[in-house]
Amino acid sequence: MDTLKHYLPLCWFKLNPLELTRSVSFLKHNLVFYFIVEFFLQANMTDDPLESFYEVSFETLLTVLFVWILSALNRSLYGLIQVTSAILFCSNAVSILVIPVLVWLTISENTVSYYLVGLLLTWDFALTTYIFKRVLALNIPASIVISLCYAAFTYFGAYTLGQLVQ
Repeated sequence: MDTLKHYLPLCWFKLNPLELTRSVSFLKHNLVFYFIVEFFLQANMTDDPLESFYEVSFETLLTVLFVWILSALNRSLYGLIQVTSAILFCSNAVSILVIPVLVWLTISENTVSYYLVGLLLTWDFALTTYIFKRVLALNIPASIVISLCYAAFTYFGAYTLGQLVQ
C-alpha cells in the first residue's frame, strides 16, 4: 500500500519515476491488473475471447519491450522497474475511471460520455508523455513523439500480431 501511495502523485504529473520505490512485486501486480483490465475492455469489443487474449498478451509484452528498449538506448536500465511500473500504474489508474464511463457510453450513447472517454484517453497519453519527458530528460515535443511511438508500437503492434496469429 505504501508503494501505491508513492506512485499515485504521478497521476497528477508530480515526481520523477526514477526517484520512486523500486518494487518487483508492485510491477508484477501492475502487470496482472493491466492484463485483466485490458482483457476486459478488449473482450467487450470483440466476439472472440481467444483473439482478445492474444492481443492483450502482445500489448502487455510490447509495453515492457518498448520500455526496455528505450531504457537500454538511454543507458538507464537501472530504472526499468520504476518506469515500467509508472507507465502501467498510470494506465491502470485511468482504466479504473474509463470502465464505468464506457459502460455508461454503451448504455446511453450520451454525447458527454464520448467527451469524457476522450478526456480520459488524453489524460492517459499526457501521463505517458510526462513519464517519458521526466525519465529521458526530453522537451515536450520530443516526449510527445516518443509517446506516439509507444502507442503505435504497443497498440497497433499488438493488433497486427494478433491478426497474424489468427
